[in-house]
Amino acid sequence: MTFLEKIQQASFWKNFLKVFIPFFILITIISLFMNSWRDIFAGDFTAVSELNFSEGKWMRFFGIKVFITFVYAFYMTNKNTK
Repeated sequence: MTFLEKIQQASFWKNFLKVFIPFFILITIISLFMNSWRDIFAGDFTAVSELNFSEGKWMRFFGIKVFITFVYAFYMTNKNTK
């Protein structure tokens, strides 16, 4: 089956979302803990918000994660679709 035939199937996109959503959540949580684990454990969520999301930082924070997750999910789904 060719690549174009695979991406035209609805099952391909269902499987894509099955990979994309959990991986995105996992990457986001890991990244938050890596960036500001002290503030998270101290309960200072204002500092976490200012460090990661204020003044347009949220676009860079989520943008790279969406891109990486999209590429990974697309690759894995394409690899495992027969």
